[in-house]
Amino acid sequence: MPDESLAPAVASAVARRVIVGVATLLLTGWGSGSVNAEDWPQFLGPQRNGVSSEVNLIDRWPENGVKIAFRVPGGEGMSGISILGETLVTLAHRDDRQVALALDAKTGKERWVTDLGEYYKNPMGNGPRAAPTLVMDRAFVFTGDGILLALDLNDGRVIWRTNVLKQLRGKEADYGMSCSPLVAGSNVVVTAGCPDATVVAYDVNSGRQSWAVANDRTGYSSPALLTIDGESQIAVFSGSALLGIQPKTGKQLWRYPFETDYDCNIVTPRMVDGNVFISSGENHGSVLLKISRKATGYELDEVWSSFGRESVLRNEWQTSVVLDGYLYGFDNVGSAGPVTHLTCIKADTGEKVWQKIRFGKGNLILAEEKLLISTMDGELVMVKATPEEFSELGREKLLGMTRQAPALANGRVYLRDNREIICIDVRKP
Repeated sequence: MPDESLAPAVASAVARRVIVGVATLLLTGWGSGSVNAEDWPQFLGPQRNGVSSEVNLIDRWPENGVKIAFRVPGGEGMSGISILGETLVTLAHRDDRQVALALDAKTGKERWVTDLGEYYKNPMGNGPRAAPTLVMDRAFVFTGDGILLALDLNDGRVIWRTNVLKQLRGKEADYGMSCSPLVAGSNVVVTAGCPDATVVAYDVNSGRQSWAVANDRTGYSSPALLTIDGESQIAVFSGSALLGIQPKTGKQLWRYPFETDYDCNIVTPRMVDGNVFISSGENHGSVLLKISRKATGYELDEVWSSFGRESVLRNEWQTSVVLDGYLYGFDNVGSAGPVTHLTCIKADTGEKVWQKIRFGKGNLILAEEKLLISTMDGELVMVKATPEEFSELGREKLLGMTRQAPALANGRVYLRDNREIICIDVRKP
């Protein structure tokens, strides 16, 4: 049972303008709201694939540097930034507490701060890890020590909260609980790695547990809602396997073993031409899976795989993006080593097309055939998304060390480090 039950039911949201082609998977089966093309309401954007449908963005770097719309204090933590309408939310440390922080997405003015729990300390970096998920008038957040909360997006009020690990008698992941919540139908879903509850779902209104499934270790990935052979499924990359789960009932439909050192499966599963792509670092590698529904269950076939020290792509904590049949991502050499190459491969065969050697660690998203890359050194880099060759369009150091992927909303890129949140205007003049 949740620690706090819901007071009133969800308030009715005013439907926003929907641009054709924009995914509304977050809202399927719950409420009447919509997501604009200009929103970035969850981890890796509207479809959890790192792709934005925005247009009219700058084609290369201005000579005098990018236009900074605002730079404001943030706080320590690894949580990403989510934007719905004019509200930005992220998680951080403030006054030795984990908090959810909401800002005006245009001005950076602070709207509210909500206490989430005790200071979270970890050898791999302190502070909460997971990005908030914003749906209608709710923000769903998951702390570094495994507390799931539903907040009122308007004022930050706690609607319900549940200590997932305590409730399910689980153990915290070595590097902290990192799953960004997924709203699927009337449930909010997180990976927990608890006994008989690798994945657990809670009712969005009441916070009561809806279902729990599997016995895999938790890993550090965030689940995705994918359409696999015509069926809507939750794809979960646990610490030891890729799982397919029926969203309403929690029934496990299939399992593909994928063991890595230290359970470091971190990327979010993604669709590539009807197939499912996953990748891991620690010298593990990548695989593209064809998953087919048969009379007796599901059949899993490797379209291609590339494992070990010679793998074409070893994503560490970065989810690759796909455009026109090509995957763009980070190939990390060795066991959490410092050598990282930016790489383009053919999505249907795994053939390497080009590689920028020693590009450095970072995170990327895709918009208007351009890669927007945040490097670990605090740079924002623009690279042309083309299989022809590596073509850098601009680079500028803006922050301190960061691991978060950029967020893109309304022609603005949002980044953060352990001190600040920054907004960069990337619209064409």
